[in-house]
Amino acid sequence: MSRTPRPGGSDDRAGAGEAEAGPGGDTTDQSATVRWALTVAYDGSSYHGFAAQTGQRTVAGALCEALGRVTRTEVSLTCAGRTDSGVHAVGQVVHFDLPAEVAGTLDPVAMVKSCNSQLGPSIVVRQAGPAPDGFDARHSATARRYRYLVVNAPVPDPLLAGLAWQVAGPLDLRSMAAAADALLGEHDFRAFCRRVPGTTPDDPIHRRILDARWTRLNQGDASAGSTPGPALAPVVGDLLAFEIEANAFCHQMVRSLVGTLVDVGRGRKRASDILWILRSADRQEASQPAPPHGLTLMAVRYPGDRLA
Repeated sequence: MSRTPRPGGSDDRAGAGEAEAGPGGDTTDQSATVRWALTVAYDGSSYHGFAAQTGQRTVAGALCEALGRVTRTEVSLTCAGRTDSGVHAVGQVVHFDLPAEVAGTLDPVAMVKSCNSQLGPSIVVRQAGPAPDGFDARHSATARRYRYLVVNAPVPDPLLAGLAWQVAGPLDLRSMAAAADALLGEHDFRAFCRRVPGTTPDDPIHRRILDARWTRLNQGDASAGSTPGPALAPVVGDLLAFEIEANAFCHQMVRSLVGTLVDVGRGRKRASDILWILRSADRQEASQPAPPHGLTLMAVRYPGDRLA
């Protein structure tokens, strides 16, 4: 399992890794600044995505305001993976630059405590500190890992409703796992992504999938690796997790994959259809994206990180 970097020491627009700026953008004189990095967790339910947007409540907007009060200067953020409205994170990584004279007065522990007193519990800073030389939350990342939760039960589970997509009918987990295996390696994911503005339908969207698997979390399946599951298990039915790690993701890629894989489990598609859909490069061949609230950015991998 990939892990988040250690700011100050030696992790659908899901996983695309675009830069996020606070008010005014990043115009700081780099020669007189110190770069700080944060590892952040958040419940995206009440936020209009990560990216700062005028007139909208966003994770970046709230975090910039809190950091501005702590540092008494305007802060602009760059994140490892921009998440859509309703998407959560436990291992988001961001960086920001501070004037050297300001950075020299800050204590990482005090910063974490102050930010969390302002933002918690919906946004929590897990780690903070000066970043290693040359660190960039977006460009230094070598992989991102996401998890999507599905409650497969005939009735909703009220305690998991904000974290998992409830699918009432039976699902064939073995077929879903076989379909996920077809994703491994490098492919053109145009069939599973919203096209980036300024590109044409003929422009490929190549991504390299490092891991893709389904597990049944509430049965203690050891194949889930070291990824923590939620503390709760559904009273009725199964809690399924789709874990995927890639060098990068495009807009709505994970949710589109999950929607298609669930249709395989429902019998609406075959596991062998996945490669055909990939080769078609046609968005209409994939299923509708799964709802955003089941998706969580788990971790971001950087050079030097190793599987646990």
